[in-house]
Amino acid sequence: MPFIRLTKIEKRRVFSLLACLLLAIAAWLFMALNNKYIYVAKTVLVFKNTPTKRAFYPLQSDTIDLQVEGTGWQLLFARLRISPPSVSVNLSQLNTKDFIVFSDQLFNINRQLESTQKVISVKPDTLYFDFTKRVVKKVPVKLIDKLSFEKQYGIASEVILNPKYVKVAGPIEELAKIKFWPTDTLKQDKIQTSSTTRVALQHSIHKNVSIYPSSVEVRLPVDEFTEKTIEVPLKITNNRNYNNLKLYPKKVKVTFLVALSNYDQVDESFITATIDVDEWQILKHRQLTVKITEFPDYCKLVSVMPSKIDFVVEK
Repeated sequence: MPFIRLTKIEKRRVFSLLACLLLAIAAWLFMALNNKYIYVAKTVLVFKNTPTKRAFYPLQSDTIDLQVEGTGWQLLFARLRISPPSVSVNLSQLNTKDFIVFSDQLFNINRQLESTQKVISVKPDTLYFDFTKRVVKKVPVKLIDKLSFEKQYGIASEVILNPKYVKVAGPIEELAKIKFWPTDTLKQDKIQTSSTTRVALQHSIHKNVSIYPSSVEVRLPVDEFTEKTIEVPLKITNNRNYNNLKLYPKKVKVTFLVALSNYDQVDESFITATIDVDEWQILKHRQLTVKITEFPDYCKLVSVMPSKIDFVVEK
């Protein structure tokens, strides 16, 4: 296939033509992108200034469409955005009304966007809410933690939460389902000293339920642990026929880990070891299993010796 051979002058003319064409396209594109256009941007609602005496529930999605006037450049980048920004909506009007009209808040919405952009309308233009009586309830705080300690260290006593209870406000139907309020996960590694830290409470999954305060103080009492063994007398349970049982032995040795600061305080009064007569009368076992039914939360059980005992029933 023959190639077209161009002279130097013809090549210069072709390159000049292509350069002019590219410059014309670039100029047209630049002018087009500088023009004003109307485009749609999806955004997420964030409610602020919620009513203090009324519980509410939105009757529509928390995502709205903003009709935005902006340049072609902004339209281009609006299409490329992965996470559109959120828009704050003032709900103070819900103290006297049951709906919010966006056209009344366009000025405040525009203040939250770029200065060269302008929201001209919102779809839907009106937000409707379902209202019920708002009540307040106190619920305990539940600490969610993921803690790891250095060897021989652990929690020496009860973890202190301040406050222990938080106030939850919302519809009575929603509050009836709430038995406690969890914290965010407290994560600490290689702990060997006591500490005090502030942990946020988990956000409410319901827009019409709020909590106060939003965080609690957590005090972790940490100490070094050592092993201790105590003889604990056995208690008999479910002896409904008042049989005269002789236990061999009458006491068991309970070995556990205890914090050094609590070593002298923990004695046999803190631990209860029992045997169940139903094991013999119902299950026909020849030995009875020792069960630890009371034990300090801040100690760690290691072993119970013996774990099964012999017995004699005297008639």
